[in-house]
Amino acid sequence: MPNTETVRRQRAIGGAMGVAVLGFALFYHFFPQLLHVEPGQTSSARMPSRSQPGTIGFDQRPQAAAQSVASEVDAGPPLVLAPAAVIAARRREKSTEVKLPPQASPDTPELTALLDRADKALTADRLVGGKDSAAALFAAALKEKADSQRALAGMDEIRARLVAEIEQDIALGDADAARDALAALKALPNSAKDAQPLVQQLAVLDKVRPLLTTAATQLQAGKANEPRGDSALDTYRQVLQLDPQNAVAVQGISQVQHVVLDKALAAVAQSDFPAADNALAEAATIEPGSQALQDTRGRIEGMRRQSGAAMLAQARSALDGGNVELAQQLAAKAQQISPDLAGIDDFNERVTNAKLYSSYKPGQVFADRFVDSTGQAPAMVVVPTGKFVMGSPDGETGHDANEAPAHEVDVAKGVALSRSAITIGQFRDFVRASGYVPQSQTLGGGSVYDEQSGGLRDDASATWEDDYAGKPGQDRLPVINISWNDAKAYADWLSQRTGKKYRLPSEAEFEYALRAGSTSRYWWGDGAPASHVENLTGANDRSGSGRRGSNAFSAYKDGYWGPAPVMSFSANPFGLYDMGGNVSEWVADCWHDNYIRAPRSAEAWVNPGCGRRVIRGGSWGSAPEMVRSAYRQGASADIRSARVGFRVAREL
Repeated sequence: MPNTETVRRQRAIGGAMGVAVLGFALFYHFFPQLLHVEPGQTSSARMPSRSQPGTIGFDQRPQAAAQSVASEVDAGPPLVLAPAAVIAARRREKSTEVKLPPQASPDTPELTALLDRADKALTADRLVGGKDSAAALFAAALKEKADSQRALAGMDEIRARLVAEIEQDIALGDADAARDALAALKALPNSAKDAQPLVQQLAVLDKVRPLLTTAATQLQAGKANEPRGDSALDTYRQVLQLDPQNAVAVQGISQVQHVVLDKALAAVAQSDFPAADNALAEAATIEPGSQALQDTRGRIEGMRRQSGAAMLAQARSALDGGNVELAQQLAAKAQQISPDLAGIDDFNERVTNAKLYSSYKPGQVFADRFVDSTGQAPAMVVVPTGKFVMGSPDGETGHDANEAPAHEVDVAKGVALSRSAITIGQFRDFVRASGYVPQSQTLGGGSVYDEQSGGLRDDASATWEDDYAGKPGQDRLPVINISWNDAKAYADWLSQRTGKKYRLPSEAEFEYALRAGSTSRYWWGDGAPASHVENLTGANDRSGSGRRGSNAFSAYKDGYWGPAPVMSFSANPFGLYDMGGNVSEWVADCWHDNYIRAPRSAEAWVNPGCGRRVIRGGSWGSAPEMVRSAYRQGASADIRSARVGFRVAREL
């Protein structure tokens, strides 16, 4: 009987054709990313983790433990390409465990030594083929003690691995290697039940193997789906009639579809959209519901829109530059490329009203229209330029060292901020249009308010779609459980959709807009507000069960326990809502412990690769000291909280 090493050498030679076919049919389908993978990528980069965020002011609860790395059998390429031991392990996970007969007495030291040798052979994958193989050693152990559970389990593992190897060989089309391994399996005791279905599968392989060779030849000769009756597609379908589960044929058909889809993309590159539509129709007859077909359809539709949208973008640039006549000419060409081009009607309206949108003034409210579809960005308010003292003096009640030194900042460039924090409804539009998956879903939840304890707690099921208590949130509520990364992704998306520069506000811009010309502790004064100016922690507010805040503004009641719908309270003197309450907000800056080397301009203070960002403004659950205009805190960029949202800035 050949040993395992000999079997491997035979597989390397006898399976060459099967491997070639598989490589041709599977590589692009399963591993296109290998052509673009970055050398620095590691498994840890793919592992969901909250990267152990530090404790911050709004959330002082214990941090959740990092999630476990996915097991080997749940990761990577298709299982048929995995080692036999991995395949056997996967099957054990999915099958009912078979209990071994009880062992009458412990293994003797001599038997234990023999079993240790057998385990080492098994670990080294020396399954069969000689006196030092795992099969021979476990058999010797069973001869000495028939009820040894270690020996019985070892034999079961050998059978399982041989079955996995045989099925792997059959899937790869390597009949010779499969026969060798099958002979080794039959030589083991109690293997008849495992061997019988493999014998049948091998018989089928003998029938389909020549067909697979023919199909591979046709595919290489450019006969993917043509001519009819003599194409790789026809041959692969013949194989599936004989063997419906044949992996090579299944992937071969997918490869044929990829060839047809590539023809569609090539036609689009030449602006031949009718030919692309014909190719898509042909691809749909091959695998109607395949992801590749859906993706290519989406790409082609996007390229169709992109061609017209690119021309329309040039028209917008001409309009922004004041050249109305050129803008109209470019828009007409864009409509010829794509008669139903999204945004063309809005653009024509902009041309008509160009004078109204040629300049801005402080306090003006506007909303940019999307360049590639109907819809618009959030309403923005133009913030006047000016200077202010950022930070707080040492004598201010609640002053913290991270707010020092107080320093003058010159806000010399005009900027617009969204009138309120971004809402659940606005963020939902972004998620639906872009396909972005927020980190509350990729990293596992956020925090929610716990009525019993009166504080926040981790909730793995909480997402950006929920309110502060973990229930489905209304569209007009500020979106919460949003990480800094999520907020930046939204701003980047607005930039793409509008052709304008959207971003998160800098810390200086935020404090400047929050103060709105004031120099007091809060934008409304130095103490508790006399009117309903913000959603704050008020001493007269009550939760659903009658709980009250332990550290709150005295005699204040705004009627909300948790975030309120945006713009429910007064705007500050700059026309901005909820700057000092409702939810705290992410800004663009990296966290620094003080302002010693802070810029004197309003630009964001950013260090490349920083992992902690700044949160500004008070929230519905903040103590009065945390609502001060100068108050600031830092947090990991991937943390999510029921007290934190964001708003966007737009450069003018």
